Amino acid sequence: MTEQESVLRPAPHRWLWYALGGRLPQRHRAWVLHDTTTRTWALRHVARTFVQMAVPIALVLTVLPASFGLRAAAAGGGIFLALIYALAYMPEAVENRVVKAGYPAGTAQAVRDEAGLVRQQKESERKRAAAVKRAARYQARL
Repeated sequence: MTEQESVLRPAPHRWLWYALGGRLPQRHRAWVLHDTTTRTWALRHVARTFVQMAVPIALVLTVLPASFGLRAAAAGGGIFLALIYALAYMPEAVENRVVKAGYPAGTAQAVRDEAGLVRQQKESERKRAAAVKRAARYQARL
């Protein structure tokens, strides 16, 4: 993501289209990269999965000619199976969204990896500073 690209959040109806697998307009390109690389990218993916499951689950719960317990069991099994697939293919599905937005394949993973390294460096610096403070306190007690 370049400096001049601003992160423009899509309207609710566009986000719904995006959650269902649709492509967003080019002006939301930077937001798609942000959505797939932010710290909560996995939770966002699961939320999109639940949106995709909403219609079939609602149909199972309302249209299936069976007792409510059986309909609820079928819906629960469907949710469980869908979540297994969604979690198993999460990196590929997220990368596909980034490619749809116009980025080269592998961009989302590269951005997440770089952000992880930055977080690790900051955490190491924080721990190093805390160790120095502890050592100073220990020396002061002696």
